[in-house]
Amino acid sequence: MKQMITSPLVTAQWLERHLDNDRLIVLDASMDKVVGKPPILYDTFSCIPGAKKLDLENELCDLTSKQTHAFPTVAQFIEITSELGITQTSQVVIYDNQGIYSSPRAWWIFKVMGFDHVYVLDGGLPQWLAEGRATANRYSLSTLADSALESGTEIKVNVQDAWVCDSTYLLNKLSDKDISIFDARGVGRFSGQAPEPRKGVRSGHIPNSVNLPFSQVLDGHGLKTAEELQQIFAGLANEQDTQRIFSCGSGITACILILASVEADYHHNVLYDGSWAQWGSDHKLPIE
Repeated sequence: MKQMITSPLVTAQWLERHLDNDRLIVLDASMDKVVGKPPILYDTFSCIPGAKKLDLENELCDLTSKQTHAFPTVAQFIEITSELGITQTSQVVIYDNQGIYSSPRAWWIFKVMGFDHVYVLDGGLPQWLAEGRATANRYSLSTLADSALESGTEIKVNVQDAWVCDSTYLLNKLSDKDISIFDARGVGRFSGQAPEPRKGVRSGHIPNSVNLPFSQVLDGHGLKTAEELQQIFAGLANEQDTQRIFSCGSGITACILILASVEADYHHNVLYDGSWAQWGSDHKLPIE
């Protein structure tokens, strides 16, 4: 794994070839609840050999927050990564069982925390299975020996605060002509024609935002090519935008669009973590 990886993605072929590398840690970030697409269901459990479970819904989010799927605290992140044996020198590959669905959320959390060597498996478990690669029937369990803190290793984070924003920041940017705001929800929810799945959340969208359903940046189980993604964003973004802000229902699938934006070689991306679950619930905030 000495070669430099310039993409945020790795292929199943690449991952299989590097599974025996001591620095590599594979994380399964699958979520139980899938929104915005028909879920891929499995008769039996399987995972990539050596993979560890990363619980996005119950461990890698701030459960003390009123916000749905709130970004984890630094302390939470350090505790979880330590238990998983992850340090700044680790090479982390994250996947999920839907292809590309929740893994970009975990990837963006790592990126915001200042971890450079973290990647998403293009196509996830479905692609791995479609290529006939070996699987395991249980996760690899972390031991005390794996723990970074147990071994005396200090977990260092370098939080990129500007890569995540709140509603106040976004509200102040609504009239900024140099900012592009993208909403990853489906057309029906964006237009207000389809009901919101969460009680008490208004229908509609953030003013001046553009609808880019996350399915439109996917090709089968994986992401579209960098060239295709560049064309998609060129047709929707402000020509010379200085920043792209991404939203969705609760901050999960917006990260699919961030992954696509980075793959298209754009690097001024921001997640509005509260997303529509927060914006649509706050009657003081404007909607269209």
